[in-house]
Amino acid sequence: MASVFDQPPLWRRLRPLIRGFDGPLAFAVFMLACAGLLAMYSSGYDHGTRFVDHGRNMLIAGTIMFVVAQVPPQRLMALAVPLYTVGVALLIAVAIFGLTKKGARRWLNVGIVIQPSEIMKIAMPLMLAWWFQKREGQLRPLDFLVAGALLAVPVGLIMKQPDLGTALLVLMAGVSVIYFAGLSWKLVIPPLLLAAVGISLLVIFEPTLCASGYRWPILHDYQQQRICTLLDPTRDPLGKGFHIIQGMIAIGAGGIWGKGFMQGTQTHLEFIPERTTDFIFAAFSEEFGLVGNLILIGIFLFLVIRALLIAAEAPTLFSRLLAGAIAMIFFSYAFVNMGMVSGILPVVGVPLPFISYGGTAMVMLGLCLGILMSIAGARRLIQS
Repeated sequence: MASVFDQPPLWRRLRPLIRGFDGPLAFAVFMLACAGLLAMYSSGYDHGTRFVDHGRNMLIAGTIMFVVAQVPPQRLMALAVPLYTVGVALLIAVAIFGLTKKGARRWLNVGIVIQPSEIMKIAMPLMLAWWFQKREGQLRPLDFLVAGALLAVPVGLIMKQPDLGTALLVLMAGVSVIYFAGLSWKLVIPPLLLAAVGISLLVIFEPTLCASGYRWPILHDYQQQRICTLLDPTRDPLGKGFHIIQGMIAIGAGGIWGKGFMQGTQTHLEFIPERTTDFIFAAFSEEFGLVGNLILIGIFLFLVIRALLIAAEAPTLFSRLLAGAIAMIFFSYAFVNMGMVSGILPVVGVPLPFISYGGTAMVMLGLCLGILMSIAGARRLIQS
């Protein structure tokens, strides 16, 4: 007869911790992590310990994902207001006495150097999901206006730094929460039409304005240069247009099947700038070709669709909105990065999830995955 002091096997003690993990989501992340390690090993071959550091960042993100997955969504909801408040306060502190590097004031020294705008990538959807949860069943137009104001404050502060890439990601995460909360199509279509008209006019007239040296009053100089470079990178092929031109050459050089692992000439002859960070998709494309790109895009789409399914089955409005926003965060990261490397979007410094090198971004991705796992686990607990 077994003693009452006998402990169950280790696997049985660990089973409650991993029972809530979503298998399909974990599989998609594992495949992206493998692709990221392959791409980093090749593109970072002469960057010292970058491959090892990338693997370490993945382990840290995995640990964060595991820890956050054990936190119930209700406790995550309690963090929304404090995290948003701290994030906005830090952004204001950056605007007043932040550190300036390369003409941008984005960092704050609090014993260690931090970039507060990164906090808002997750604090913003948390805050808006909390706001709409508190008003579930009694939403009014005023509630959407307040949500818009909550979103506009951090986005405006981030754009002032200036950091267009991060501002765009925070904006898309916040807008997705507002839309999923029930924003009417009648309010969505007019801004989309206005944006379409604006982009069309930009494509038609901006080349002439770029050539004439006209200064757009609402844009910083570097932002206007990026738009001009996007429309015609050959205007400055060895300067502002170098990144886009070399990225497109590498993508085209990969052909259908790619040149093979460690065989990318654009990568290994160092023609691709930032080949381990923002432009790692160009290095991946050169070595794995169109087929590799389609597989990679397919995995990203599977990840986004799986996150949306978790959102659709979530037990509370807060969980649904938060999971939906995280799905759009993954989509925004991948779409913007691939778009800027391919020459269809301006270069804004957005990493490719799980592929690009970067500790801060990897930690944020691990946090987002942990939240998704927590929501999926809560759904299973209720169903059982």
